[in-house]
Amino acid sequence: MSDFIKHECGIALVRLRKPLSYYIDKYKSPNYALSKMYLLMEKQHNRGQDGAGLASVKIDMPAGAEYIDRYRSVEKQPIMDIFKKVGKKINKIASDPDKFYNADYLRKNVPFMGDIYMGHLRYGTHGKNSIDTTHPFMKKNNWRSRNLIVAGNFNMTNVDELFNKLIELGQHPKDKVDTVTVMEKIGHFLDLEVQDLFDKLKSEGLSNVEISNRIEETLDLQRVLKRSCKDFDGGYAMMGVTGFGSAFVARDKHGIRPAYYYADDEVVVVASEKPAIKTSFGIDFDKIQEIKPGHSLIIDKKGDYKEVPYIEPGEKLSCSFERIYFSRGSDPSIYQERKALGRLLCPDILEKVDYDLENTVFSYIPNTAETSFWGMMEGIEDYLAQRRKEAIETGDVKGEDLINLLKIRPRIEKLVIKDAKARTFIADDAMRDDMVAHVYDTTYEVIKKKVDTLVVIDDSIVRGTTLEKSIINMLDRLEPKKILVVSSAPQIRYPDCYGINMSKMNEFIAFRAAISLLKKRGKEELLDEVYYRAKSMLRKPDQEMENVVQAIYEPFTDTEISEEVARLVKQASINSEVEVVFQSVENLHKACPEHLGDWYFTGNFPTPGGNRVVNKSFANFMEGKDGRAY
Repeated sequence: MSDFIKHECGIALVRLRKPLSYYIDKYKSPNYALSKMYLLMEKQHNRGQDGAGLASVKIDMPAGAEYIDRYRSVEKQPIMDIFKKVGKKINKIASDPDKFYNADYLRKNVPFMGDIYMGHLRYGTHGKNSIDTTHPFMKKNNWRSRNLIVAGNFNMTNVDELFNKLIELGQHPKDKVDTVTVMEKIGHFLDLEVQDLFDKLKSEGLSNVEISNRIEETLDLQRVLKRSCKDFDGGYAMMGVTGFGSAFVARDKHGIRPAYYYADDEVVVVASEKPAIKTSFGIDFDKIQEIKPGHSLIIDKKGDYKEVPYIEPGEKLSCSFERIYFSRGSDPSIYQERKALGRLLCPDILEKVDYDLENTVFSYIPNTAETSFWGMMEGIEDYLAQRRKEAIETGDVKGEDLINLLKIRPRIEKLVIKDAKARTFIADDAMRDDMVAHVYDTTYEVIKKKVDTLVVIDDSIVRGTTLEKSIINMLDRLEPKKILVVSSAPQIRYPDCYGINMSKMNEFIAFRAAISLLKKRGKEELLDEVYYRAKSMLRKPDQEMENVVQAIYEPFTDTEISEEVARLVKQASINSEVEVVFQSVENLHKACPEHLGDWYFTGNFPTPGGNRVVNKSFANFMEGKDGRAY
């Protein structure tokens, strides 16, 4: 993606199902779980580089012994920083076999020699990047059953409502952010469940020690989640671990955020992405299961697990951006979907280049658009094969012309080169415009000046900043006749509120194109009409909320928006003709039929809170406010 945006986080969980001594005997090391957790996190580092956290729980430790360990880091390489700290403790005894291979000694004396591990990778979509904002979060108590550790990949759209509910419960929350409200709400109902069990067991005459043990054996996490999550509005895959070692991973009712798991007789594993599990444990993809929307994977103290519903599942609308860009393309289904996205663009591309493949050069924006590029090239090859077939069957093309047709191959060049070092300095909005011009470089002397059309594919176009400030300027120096920029994603028209840092309407190049067209055609009054409707909507309860901002785009066809985008990203100094082609929503669904979450493109938000966010985002735009809309 040429436009830099921060996005959702990554989660990882490992539950050992056998004693530590088993792994020492089988794998000749006490670090089996830690090494797997490191791999799970490292293989998902694409999901978060602002911070990382690791927590571990030791089950059935005696009173007075530490049984919860946690490290968090916001260093430049947070995963490495955490595991260096963990390793330092272990390495101190590595030269002493009597200690290093002694499970009892390790559990009593060495941190992170636990039974269950929780890892988190964070992108700070909003707010400051500090240890205090880094997962996992902990709620401490002297009762093991009341301790709670929570981490997740989520954004809640109704933080104000959740905050007020905590106040109604009698709490005094320390901060109004979704991470705090989520943890406190689950923690509150965990406390209630524990207290209910305590009262019931006490009435049966059990001692307090006996009651504590029985609570840990019988606590119903499914019930806790049913009571605490029923009014959550957002996209989430959140995990929690109690102090006695039971755990859950809960997915939102529409499956917006991803979560997968694998289990055998040694481990239960959860991650945000399939390839992380496959690579870390060397298993086949078909052994990895997806946690269903509205369901939670619950692991009890003994290590037994089950997947159960805890809220009423809705229509599955998992995030299509996961498939287009965010998740690793080493997942075979994602790889094929991205190729399909490129292939489905071919009819529009061929029309734009007048089917003149001899004078067309194909390339891509590195690095994530490469897979859709190869799909696009397969589509071009299919077109050429069909042309040759028809020519031979009809006999309309003969002699030298037929030989030339058979010789034609798509011209492929690496025209755009990414300078990764320059990219790492794009830290904020103020610096972005100054830096984007230096993120990419090009390859010279490989095209015919004033003759060739350059076709360059990107996986999506969000702001258009890099196109305008860098890529088109750079390609124009090659002096082509035309530059055709192709997006494997449709036009991004609406903000996201479920974990991706795209919350401001005026940042979207498609939205700015619609505003430009309204002004050119003397229809600016529509902006005021939509503004007043949006303000009216914001006074209504969420269940009555509608996305009124869709009216902004209704006067225009997709083609008209695309043409205006091309005009906006073409600076006056550009000599080449510039055109932009976007994927259609229809083709997006063809390519990703199991992942239909398309609110970025259509405005069809899966939750009421999403409609509130888009209305507020538009109102903020009209009022000149730069803040977040949720």
